[in-house]
Amino acid sequence: MKYKRLIINTLTILSFLKAVSQEVIDSTQINNLEEVILTATRTERQLSSLPMPVTLISKKEILQSGTIRLNEILSEQTGIITVADESGFEGIQIQGIASDYILILIDGVPLVGRSAGNFDLSRLTVGNIKQIEVVKGPSSSLYGSEALGGVINIITEKPKSEELQGNVSYRLGSFVQQDINLDIKQRFKKLRYGFFANRFSSEGYDLNPEAEGQTVNPFENYTVNGRVYYDFNDKLSLFTSTRFYDQVQDAGFTFNDVLFEGDSKEREWNAHARLDQKWNEKFTTAYEFYYTNYVANERLANPITEEVLSDSDFDQKLLRPEIRGNYAFTNAGMLTAGLGFQYDALDRTFFDERVSFNSQYVYAQYDFNPIERLNVIAGARFDNHSEYSNQFSPKLAMRYKLGDAFAVKGSVGYGFKAPDFRQLYFDFTNSAVGYTVLGYNVALDKLQELQEQGQILNVLVSEDDLNNPLEAESSVGYNLGLTFKEGKWNSELNFFRNDIKNLIDTRIIARKTNGQNIFSYVNFDEIYTTGFEINTGYKITDAINVSAGYQLLYAYDKNKQQDVEDGQVFARDPGTNQTVAVTQSDYFGLVNRSRHNANFKVFYDIAGVDAKGNRSTIANINLRLLYRSKYAQFDTNGNGLIDSYDTSFIDGFVTANVAASKTFYTDFTLQVGANNLLDYTDNNIPTLPGIQGYIKLNYQF
Repeated sequence: MKYKRLIINTLTILSFLKAVSQEVIDSTQINNLEEVILTATRTERQLSSLPMPVTLISKKEILQSGTIRLNEILSEQTGIITVADESGFEGIQIQGIASDYILILIDGVPLVGRSAGNFDLSRLTVGNIKQIEVVKGPSSSLYGSEALGGVINIITEKPKSEELQGNVSYRLGSFVQQDINLDIKQRFKKLRYGFFANRFSSEGYDLNPEAEGQTVNPFENYTVNGRVYYDFNDKLSLFTSTRFYDQVQDAGFTFNDVLFEGDSKEREWNAHARLDQKWNEKFTTAYEFYYTNYVANERLANPITEEVLSDSDFDQKLLRPEIRGNYAFTNAGMLTAGLGFQYDALDRTFFDERVSFNSQYVYAQYDFNPIERLNVIAGARFDNHSEYSNQFSPKLAMRYKLGDAFAVKGSVGYGFKAPDFRQLYFDFTNSAVGYTVLGYNVALDKLQELQEQGQILNVLVSEDDLNNPLEAESSVGYNLGLTFKEGKWNSELNFFRNDIKNLIDTRIIARKTNGQNIFSYVNFDEIYTTGFEINTGYKITDAINVSAGYQLLYAYDKNKQQDVEDGQVFARDPGTNQTVAVTQSDYFGLVNRSRHNANFKVFYDIAGVDAKGNRSTIANINLRLLYRSKYAQFDTNGNGLIDSYDTSFIDGFVTANVAASKTFYTDFTLQVGANNLLDYTDNNIPTLPGIQGYIKLNYQF
């Protein structure tokens, strides 16, 4: 009943906002989007001029949509899918490439702290973001490891006004979800500063009342970010930033009818300093130093007997100094080059000791126009790593302007991802389920220890198999697109293909005398993702903008595809209970990949005259529809792939998000909205708990 009232009230407000509209202002005043991109080339470039596929999410879109965490706004973009892992954390998927291979940056520097390779995007608030830049496809030529599938860069805002500016907001939503923001910024001649604080909490929710515990337990987290900018003169400037994140979440688990309780804690701290020097009109340099530390721990114990079920710790540190420079040749393009050092260390439960990596890297990129209509970007990076073979990552991108409205662009690049700490040093035994997982670098020594203890029945691999270094996963990605922009229309079509080899996965290397398996990691998989995506936007009037996007995706394991073609894969037909050979049409593809994804958005700006007599946007209404076709979560029939006989498929579904905002007394904005308005739920999708209504009040000064 409360949801019906929410819908009725929302529609009433929409009607009211439309009625109070007084006049529509010029579109350049309402829709003045920042279209300068930094991430794609590490230099300032107009979005429309880039030769590779890039998505820009502006501050205005973030505010109007009512989203408060990074995973929410990213999930509304074409070709970008959020996928929950076994822990319920939402990672990102771009062009069918999983979260493990997507690099997450804040102001150009990387974040750490991944769970089984997945980065939890809900850790990041969007309260003080100027814009979000998403580069699709291999980007290792500039960013190295983890940028195999793309890069997401969160850009914070630089203060511009000498008057104190900022905002305070409070949002209350379903499940007692509360989001509180304080953002202030100011400029004093040479000095600028910004301070941001966020508190986010929820009482959690339960999608399956019949099971013990909640789907999402209550939590509370805080984010604090301080930034200082100082201009020594017109040629030398300093940027410093520090960010702190802290979360505590209740935890509970029932094992053998015994309740275990506790909590999980996360803490993240990073410091970033950059000195920018302009030597002359052609040559600039930047000297950067970055440090980050991510700590997580969880403890579960019986509250009566104090028996401990699990007690795990995770402590990761990353240190990275870097120097880079840009040189603009007279009428001959821009050369960008850099070099740096990276030290990465991890101390965690299930490791024998604290382990560390170090690497040195150098990169260069040349951005030029050989003829008036043709832009070419050629770049490469070399990484020397302490734990795997050296990597050379080239990339070439081109854009040709066919006319005033059309342009064609294409790129090809190499990407790689280094073996992570878990794949090299893990030492974990699950006594309840009955298996052991060993990191590649420790597997041989651990097997010898177990053999000496008489615990090994047989070893399934040779010693040579475990002596050769684990190789980095690598990819070659291709993108070919066509853009159109004229008058009220803008469209972009992009075809993509990513061929990935040396994927790292587990295999059984030995069996214990008690029948338990021992797993380790190995390079063997080769996969590919291919398809296309199209985005189109149309300005119906100066106040109404409509956009739509669609992605078609095919994602397959090449080896399994060959096994199916050779008639070597079988499944049991549930209809006839007979064993049948899996055909190519039965092979669905990789887990968590939907064949079709689409979105449709309508934004309506209502303009008028504020209390000070200025023409501005005084209200906004928007509706966003998101569609995802069916996908499978895991193999259920034991043949090692997803086929039409598996039973873990989630049917296609549509979610609808709506938001409406109205400005009062110049400085106050009231926003009401609802996510998942169609009330779609599935016990297998922990991030969709039904309709989530909210109301937000913002004061801007």
